[in-house]
Amino acid sequence: MPAAAPKQFEEFRASALYCPRCKRAMPVHSRLLLMLPNGELHEYLCQACATSLGTRTVRDGRQNQIIIP
Repeated sequence: MPAAAPKQFEEFRASALYCPRCKRAMPVHSRLLLMLPNGELHEYLCQACATSLGTRTVRDGRQNQIIIP
């Protein structure tokens, strides 16, 4: 039986991304944008100029159910 894959990269977070305004890789912080039915949508912002550099969706793995009365 093969060994289970390591979970160290299961949830990857960026610590620095290229900022077009600063013209170099800059440290970033994450801001919660939306609570979705299947997780959360986060936005990466440059710590120097607050330019939006991308988004990340964190899925919680729950099965969603729609209940119609």
